[in-house]
Amino acid sequence: MQAALLRLRRTSGLPVAFGGLLSDTRHARIAEVNGARTAALRGLLISSGSGLGGKSMALSRPCAVTDYRISRHISHEYDAAVAAEGLRSVVAVPVVVRRKVRGVLYGALREPLTLGDRTFDAAVAAARDVEQALAVRDEVRQLLAGSPLEPDAGGGAAAGAWEDVREAHRELRALMPKVLDPALRDELLAVCGRLASATGTREPGAREVRLAPREVDVLACVASGATNAVAAERLGLRPETVKGYLRSAMRRLGAHTRLEAVVAARRAGLLP
Repeated sequence: MQAALLRLRRTSGLPVAFGGLLSDTRHARIAEVNGARTAALRGLLISSGSGLGGKSMALSRPCAVTDYRISRHISHEYDAAVAAEGLRSVVAVPVVVRRKVRGVLYGALREPLTLGDRTFDAAVAAARDVEQALAVRDEVRQLLAGSPLEPDAGGGAAAGAWEDVREAHRELRALMPKVLDPALRDELLAVCGRLASATGTREPGAREVRLAPREVDVLACVASGATNAVAAERLGLRPETVKGYLRSAMRRLGAHTRLEAVVAARRAGLLP
């Protein structure tokens, strides 16, 4: 959250940014404040539907006002805190992970000015940073707990079985460069594609991402916990080459870390 607020101020030019995560299903507490002159905003409990942030949470979309204190489009439960900080023009963006609101970010001016597209884009990008971090944290917690990210309501394979599927997928991809017969190689690729889509992890409406075969090979190794050196040994590549493929895959997936890249690849249906 701190990093996202810093990015929001840097990219938008807004002097004040603040936000927090939900403490329960209907309330978010402002835990991080950047650029404030007072402590009025810190610890504020925002209820869904109340004020600008609560409206953004309830509607699950960005909302803004040109002059907070006289706006007729929001309720005014938090006027005292907003006035104490001297805020006028404010934008609020919900943090949404897997269709659930998990928090809210704000950016604000101390003048009543209309916020432009650049400011909205910066606020949305900052919220996306928090969303991705939360999604990765959820994934790590579920992996540590030894259970799938989504409950298997159909009574299908357990977490251990899915790990077997992922290991089989990795081994098949590692074998493919050694197969000289093009037809057999294509057949193996098709099998890998079925394994990758078997978990049904690609989210509806997700942006389609295309990776080079070697980029997928490297990510499959990384997903199993392999270092660059181990991945290079498995794939018959140099560690520097593995690093290059991983960097390229991360860029295409919009990921900043190895784990984020694996999570993004699974959501895109590229890995099981």
